[in-house]
Amino acid sequence: MQEDLLINITPQETRVALVAQAAVQEIHIERTLERGLAGNVYLGRVARVLPGMQSAFVDIGLERAAFLHVADLWQRMSAGGEPRAGGGPPPVPIEKLVFEGQSLLVQVIKDPIGAKGARLSTQVSLAGRLLVHLPQDSHIGVSQKIDDPALRDSLRQRLAALAQQHDAQAGMGFIVRTNAEEAGDAELLEDIAYLRKTWSALQNRVRTAQAPALLYQELSLAQRVLRDLVTEATRSIQVDSRENYERLRAFAAEYMPGVLERLQLYRGERPLFDLYNIDGEIEKALGRRVDLKSGGYLIIDQTEAMTTVDVNTGGYVGARNFDDTVFKTNLEAAQAIARQLRLRNLGGIILIDFIDMHSAQHRAAVLDELKKSLWRDKVKVTVNGFSQLGLVEMTRKRTRESLAHLLCEPCPTCTGQGQVKTARTTCYDILREILREARQFNPKEFRILASNAVIDLLLEEESAHLAELSDFIGKPIALQVEAAYHQHQFDIVLL
Repeated sequence: MQEDLLINITPQETRVALVAQAAVQEIHIERTLERGLAGNVYLGRVARVLPGMQSAFVDIGLERAAFLHVADLWQRMSAGGEPRAGGGPPPVPIEKLVFEGQSLLVQVIKDPIGAKGARLSTQVSLAGRLLVHLPQDSHIGVSQKIDDPALRDSLRQRLAALAQQHDAQAGMGFIVRTNAEEAGDAELLEDIAYLRKTWSALQNRVRTAQAPALLYQELSLAQRVLRDLVTEATRSIQVDSRENYERLRAFAAEYMPGVLERLQLYRGERPLFDLYNIDGEIEKALGRRVDLKSGGYLIIDQTEAMTTVDVNTGGYVGARNFDDTVFKTNLEAAQAIARQLRLRNLGGIILIDFIDMHSAQHRAAVLDELKKSLWRDKVKVTVNGFSQLGLVEMTRKRTRESLAHLLCEPCPTCTGQGQVKTARTTCYDILREILREARQFNPKEFRILASNAVIDLLLEEESAHLAELSDFIGKPIALQVEAAYHQHQFDIVLL
């Protein structure tokens, strides 16, 4: 399946769309003022050690301290702190390895998400086009996506020999990336040289830096696209900024010359993203409802704990019987769900409520279709199958903020609840509050400040209750519309 990469660059942000089969499959956005931190290397200062949680908070110069768990301590492994076979706490606890005020070389492995700070590791890894360098390790690994045992052994042996050939004295820890499957020795040697040069420069900065300090910054989104997203299936990479196009050409010429022939400067009169209605797809991806071509639809709800997907037949009645209708809707939904997870970048626990199917064969077919559609996803996905309640349980690794969290914020009216009190509920809240105030104070008059909908209700359907309350407390009650108030907001002024 051929893919096209569209790169839209403005001074304030870079947006990348991956398009396949005339549909947007992935959206990546990086804003100049909110650039991601994953991959950055810092000289941090340990702010606090928490033995009970076997973790530490590290100041790396951000608004919130970053989080370091004992499992992400490279020093623990080098000190022989492997976990016990039966589980339980590690032999070397975190308080024996780090202390408050200590300067520590750390790398961000997960961006801050919501109220959580960045997650750190003390094992640095530097990504190249074909390899990932592990300068503190001597291990040579191969990507799990390369599943041929013979090829894995061959790549491991070749890389060990090439690393030794380049510099026998230097550490030779590497992981072979998927796109190195057919790489030649010359390409691998180029990547080794680039990565070791990067590590050497980083070490030089450590000697003069004072914590907290940024030592190494991950590549820009446009550069990472060339490094990570370009595959054999990539037909073209279109960039709509001449200046950045030239920068990307220079970057590609030095590190990945094979990409140059597919890199194109977009010269059309229409905006690049308009060609595939990318902005329209982004708007749809921010909504709860996803319509299917058959007439069915999905409802996607993203919460702090998990994401739920509900499948509905809607207006689809095309099959000969109900079971076939349900089966075909679920098959189409499985394909749509896989695309939406990538497009919205949804991670964590995901529960899918397919329409109930009585046939075990149909359930197996729908599950196979879901797994097949998820195969293209570059993020690690685990599908556990149907639960006893008939829900498909799966997980998708969180790598960055979801599209909704990146582009949206909680509604100031409902504060993220997705609903507000009715006007009548607010009226009754007001009446109770006036009664409460009347028992404590003795004003000449009570004045209600509320939205137009609430005041209208108090003047019409609730006017009798308002009059009864006024007689009961023996005080006049005045009404005043506040156009800026939302339906659930009100104030009571004592005059």
